[in-house]
Amino acid sequence: MDATDLRVFEAVARHGSMNRAAAELNTVQSNVTARVRALELELGIQLFQRHARGVKVTPAGRRMLPFSARITKLLSDAKAAARDDGTPGGVLELGTLETTAAIRLPSVLASFTKAYPKVRPVVTTGTTCSLIEDVVECRLEGAFVAGPVDHPDLQQECLFREELVLVTPRSIRSLEELSSINELKTIVFRVGCSYRIRLENLLNKVGILVAQPLEFGSIDAILGCVAAGVGITLLPKGVVVAAWRDGQVAVHELESEFSEVQTVFIRRTDAYVSSALSAFLQIVRPGPELHAAAAE
Repeated sequence: MDATDLRVFEAVARHGSMNRAAAELNTVQSNVTARVRALELELGIQLFQRHARGVKVTPAGRRMLPFSARITKLLSDAKAAARDDGTPGGVLELGTLETTAAIRLPSVLASFTKAYPKVRPVVTTGTTCSLIEDVVECRLEGAFVAGPVDHPDLQQECLFREELVLVTPRSIRSLEELSSINELKTIVFRVGCSYRIRLENLLNKVGILVAQPLEFGSIDAILGCVAAGVGITLLPKGVVVAAWRDGQVAVHELESEFSEVQTVFIRRTDAYVSSALSAFLQIVRPGPELHAAAAE
């Protein structure tokens, strides 16, 4: 077993396909198949179940997968540490919430890329749950998620605080009116979004039943549906302020239990911190007033 075997195994497990894994690894499918079979023979266990549409990881493969990702990442970190002379450069793979990408990162990335032109940031958006998994599995160096996060393999740092507001069609003038709407719909990001969970908790607290949530992948699509009267949503105030001022939607402020949320940056506790990531965090870190507020 060597690093290439583990990299092939992880790619096949992630894609569920020998062919797609081969395309990612820039090789041919026969090489991937041979690597997987050799690894299974060495271990004496089956790592994948083959079927007509691809492959599925076996229970043994699932048990091995976290170790494969860590070893691959450790080897990558070792190479990065050896090559890192203290000058930020190379690719910096980060994850972020869609809302953080919209209202926080543009100015940060503008300052960062200007100060460190040799670094190429690659930013992936996702939900809090999916981004946590990506960081734990070493697919990202770090990510902005809704906090707090409780995971033994991660460390977190509070960087932003957001105020969440309930966003409704303009025809709804108060929260009390929601209970009179038949089959109230929520317009949300996919499962794993922390704002979606908080909206469900808010509606449950006031005894409002909702129909099946409508899932969208962008802020513009969510706000467009709310403006059209399809349903309601919960988002940071900074994201909806333009639509609110333009008279497209109504905004309702909430109690601190539901409105206050921290955006934290997470990374693995055992991961190497590159010069690029260290420089990025120095730019994105807030002033001492936010740290004091977060401690309260």
